[in-house]
Amino acid sequence: MTASTVRIGTRGSPLALAQAREVRARLIAARPDLDEDTVTITVIKTTGDRVLDRPLADIGGKGLFTKEIEDALLESSVDIAVHSMKDVPTWLPDGLTIACLLPREDPRDALIARDGLTFADLPAGAVIGTASLRRQAQVLARRPDLKVVSLRGNVGTRLDKLAQGQVDATMLALAGLRRLGKADVVTAILNPSEMLPAVAQGAIGLECRADDEATRELLALINHAETETRVAAERALLARLDGSCHTPIAGLAELAGDTLTLRGLIAKTDGSAIVDDVVSGPASEAAALGAELGEILLGRAGPGFLDGA
Repeated sequence: MTASTVRIGTRGSPLALAQAREVRARLIAARPDLDEDTVTITVIKTTGDRVLDRPLADIGGKGLFTKEIEDALLESSVDIAVHSMKDVPTWLPDGLTIACLLPREDPRDALIARDGLTFADLPAGAVIGTASLRRQAQVLARRPDLKVVSLRGNVGTRLDKLAQGQVDATMLALAGLRRLGKADVVTAILNPSEMLPAVAQGAIGLECRADDEATRELLALINHAETETRVAAERALLARLDGSCHTPIAGLAELAGDTLTLRGLIAKTDGSAIVDDVVSGPASEAAALGAELGEILLGRAGPGFLDGA
């Protein structure tokens, strides 16, 4: 970043671009010397965007949506990387940091089903398309009579495949649908008790070089403290579980005053076993609560639960 320009790096999907534009608008509102000419958006195609014919777990996991953008950061080609935080791996590359979280959208999952059916009303044998092992595990745990198949692509692609009859239903993050103005397609919003969301779902994170003080100071102007606290707890849970795209893990932190409540879940991909629990404590100890819940889940699950989940 120079005194007069800020370069934002992002994926090129409609949702990613909507998120990047939101970042630009917030930066311009926070700093009167910035405008759309000085805050630029650079589209960077990631491996996760290019390879769509295989499940994420088979080609390397969620880091495939961030690596090329992070490479651009490390090379100083861009100053800020915009990420859906649920796509960000547990561990960041050396020299990079998540310096800002925007206000979190609704973290819940949404069901989009043909014929307007709810989850409970889907007939036995109905086919649900999803790229998420977390969703797959919870679907099969609650409805083992349903069939789950891999369905990848951006939001529009998945909705097109649903319309074409390739699947009977799909599940998407409600946050993304709202940011795209497509919430009207939702058949049912799934409560966390039915479908616990992905860690940090609905949160947009801004990554920069750890030694880039000017950019960090800029991002501090638009950081949302409540979202930062909630995401810190959820990502600490993920870190303790050493989670990857091979492991069905879910977590949701909620704040009530100064008290944080964190729910977490680990599961077998076929839905044959789910372990869940909840912890509460001071919001100031968010990361410690996440690690504590991870220990509880691992203890209850027993040795080897996550091996080949």
